[in-house]
Amino acid sequence: MKPQSLFILFLLIGCQKPKSESQISSIKPTETKTEVVIAKEAKFLKTDTLFISEGEENAKNSYILAHLVDQKADKDSIVTGKYQLDFYQNKSKTATSKITIKGIEKGSEWGASYGLTSATAKNSPFIQISFGYPACGYNQSHYLYHLKNSNLQLVYEWDSMTDSGWGNWVEFENSSAKTNPESFYCKTVSFEPEDNDENMGTVTHSDSIVFRLSGNSYKKQLLSAKDKTYFEKKMSFDAFHNQK
Repeated sequence: MKPQSLFILFLLIGCQKPKSESQISSIKPTETKTEVVIAKEAKFLKTDTLFISEGEENAKNSYILAHLVDQKADKDSIVTGKYQLDFYQNKSKTATSKITIKGIEKGSEWGASYGLTSATAKNSPFIQISFGYPACGYNQSHYLYHLKNSNLQLVYEWDSMTDSGWGNWVEFENSSAKTNPESFYCKTVSFEPEDNDENMGTVTHSDSIVFRLSGNSYKKQLLSAKDKTYFEKKMSFDAFHNQK
């Protein structure tokens, strides 16, 4: 089945042959300013400014400040960071969210963009945020927020990993094409190469979810068995990435 509107992170686009814009909502590596704060003068270890892309350009007067509140490494040298995300609209702080990211790699970068898909980026209340090391084969953390006026909701969060067009990610479908739909869907997609043929792979779909608007927030409902494949198909690498 060919998806109508898809989400793929910016890293996948850099590692594979490009799909059409209608298929992919990509998070481009955002222009970032880093400010190192002296600990005794402020509670934040570091602050990054995320400029939110809106199509081909960054949104004017809207941005996110990602404050590193705490960072620790365990006995296996796995680094976990606690962040406070401050959302600004028209240069005024409107909402705050706190997240914890495990497995941080040195040199990781933020990305942010409006919209569920690239086709619905303009004037969208949805903001997609990504964080990870900008290279193939590294895990990326993703967050989908819904911000309307001062009401902020973390709608969904997930991880992805891609390498040269293979990997796993989440794709969104907004059949209404509205920027603030009554409902929308997502699924987890995996495309892995065959052991004996590098030009052939198997695509699987799992975790089909519907999000329905209820009041000022979205409620999610799992439509398939959690972590279980409900679709599987063998395809060539070119056929998969040339889908319209």
